[in-house]
Amino acid sequence: MKVIDTINQAKKTVFSFELLPPLKGNDVSRLHRTIESLTEFDPKYINITTHRDEVEFKELPNGKIEKRTVRKRPGTVAVAAAIQHKYGIPVVPHILCGGFTRSETEHVLIDLNFLGINNVLALRGDGLKGQHVFQPTPGGNANANELVKQIKDLGKGKYLEEDLKNNSPLDFCIGVAAYPEKHFESPNMEQDMLYLKQKVDEGADYIVTQMFFDNQVYYNFVNRCREMGITVPIIPGIKPINLKNQLTVLPKIFSIDLPQDLSKELAKCKNNDDARRVGTEWAIYQSKDLVANNVPSLHIYTYGISDNVSEIIKAAF
Repeated sequence: MKVIDTINQAKKTVFSFELLPPLKGNDVSRLHRTIESLTEFDPKYINITTHRDEVEFKELPNGKIEKRTVRKRPGTVAVAAAIQHKYGIPVVPHILCGGFTRSETEHVLIDLNFLGINNVLALRGDGLKGQHVFQPTPGGNANANELVKQIKDLGKGKYLEEDLKNNSPLDFCIGVAAYPEKHFESPNMEQDMLYLKQKVDEGADYIVTQMFFDNQVYYNFVNRCREMGITVPIIPGIKPINLKNQLTVLPKIFSIDLPQDLSKELAKCKNNDDARRVGTEWAIYQSKDLVANNVPSLHIYTYGISDNVSEIIKAAF
């Protein structure tokens, strides 16, 4: 079932979460344990992240530097298909611009269609480490707007090879990301909002937000979207804090603010267990309020940790 249909037909807030594919060399047992610990809460869909190749430099015994290209988390399509087949829960694999050509993207979408997967989240993705500005992959989409357009073109049977015959349309539900506190590369919030509207105008069916820790930030963001004519559902993304160092790491990486009350409590924590308790309590507080205000879906960024997610969902629903 398509995510947009699930949301439109739901009479109350639904629950969804996000998983990372296993690291190369690991099996899927931990991933299965995470899913099975959350199935009792009736998740309506599961997002599966995609990871581009990374460049690493290794010093050899002779003193020379070797450049290696690695993908630490391969297998997004296989993992997504296995989950949907095993658990009967719709999956939403992420589709990236960075690291992939338009041809590779088309092939992935064809594979997903063959596997019965009709939901995707279209993202620009991050640049390579060391790049100060995102550099598109040669032959790839430069931004999420172009990626959404490519996916929508396939929905019209428009492939990259114009001379193909008997083209079958690939009909995907498309989600896109948004930053309630502005993407760190955008010059201002107004420009960031214009980029978001372009993605919706190209055909995005719904929006899921990056993490935030002040619900008023989300509500203000939704109001701004509505004022500029963005009418699609806007799903809040919640990230439970699990580590003490996330007090400083999360604002730096994601360009977000932590509310003063939360930062004060985290600063008092003596260890990660304390921070995890504070983070869980804060996520419960956020989730209860969001559900009470009838958000379309409560989307949790689990990163493979599920015990506190269970606690959050029990309290919120």
